[in-house]
Amino acid sequence: MRCSSCAAVAIVDQPYRAGHACAEHFRASVEERVRREFHRQLPGFAGGTIAVALSGGKDSAVALALAHRYFHRRPTVRVVALTVDEGIAGYRPRTLRAAAELTERLGVEHRIVRAERALGTTTDEAAAGLPGTIPCSFCGVWRRQLLNRAARDAGADAVVLGFNLDDLAQTVLMNLVRGDLDRLVRMAPHRVPQPGLVPRIAPLALVPEREVFLYARLSGLPFDHAECPHAHRASRNLFREIVWQLEDALPGTRQSLLRTHARLVERWLAAADAGAPRRCRSCGEPSTGERCRACEYLRGVRAAAVPAGGP
Repeated sequence: MRCSSCAAVAIVDQPYRAGHACAEHFRASVEERVRREFHRQLPGFAGGTIAVALSGGKDSAVALALAHRYFHRRPTVRVVALTVDEGIAGYRPRTLRAAAELTERLGVEHRIVRAERALGTTTDEAAAGLPGTIPCSFCGVWRRQLLNRAARDAGADAVVLGFNLDDLAQTVLMNLVRGDLDRLVRMAPHRVPQPGLVPRIAPLALVPEREVFLYARLSGLPFDHAECPHAHRASRNLFREIVWQLEDALPGTRQSLLRTHARLVERWLAAADAGAPRRCRSCGEPSTGERCRACEYLRGVRAAAVPAGGP
């Protein structure tokens, strides 16, 4: 199979655009899509600090590499990588090493926030103490809160997330199925400032997951491709399979879901306040209720008397 843009051998097929791409045109297409998203999601950004959420996996590695590529010639922009160590044995240490290797290679400042120190517990400890709760529920909530705190501490004007096209399509579908329009509107990339929350952007929004993986491999980026040991219990797995099946039968489904989301957001913003106007009465972080979910989960952990270091 030949590249749709030249006579070179294609290395990837792209059914959603009815084409194929060689290595050179593939990398160029990914970089151009990400460049456009930076321009669209950060309109008029002249200078400041950009924080990149770096987990050590392929998506965040590509997000950091392309953020560095996009901003490194701008002396008015500082890029800093933020990693949250949730405390997951056999998984997080490996991704931390990959993250450290990448930031050292790029010459990017790297800050690590550890849940055990910031929250007094870890994901593994909480999972042991709350066996009836899916770990991804509290882990994701704590990770987002710690990331937001770290971004504020770094003076960040925006946080770059490594969400790819598949991730965002799955999230849109999940929120539609649950009828959660409020959360749908608050999805990244953020369109409306929310008090206390550093705006989040998703420059990989138009890049499918397998293309992110291929780009990382072709670019020689260090990353760890292992799966979190708690991930098999996540409800997202079902939606991942559904989106894959839909995309296989109807190429372009993922892009259609994102367009649906964009149209819903436009209409919602015209009729309602999409922000989170409250602050948690316990920690002061942004919340849609009197107490944020992060604090609610911490209350559950403490009630279960999970000691530091595990049961």
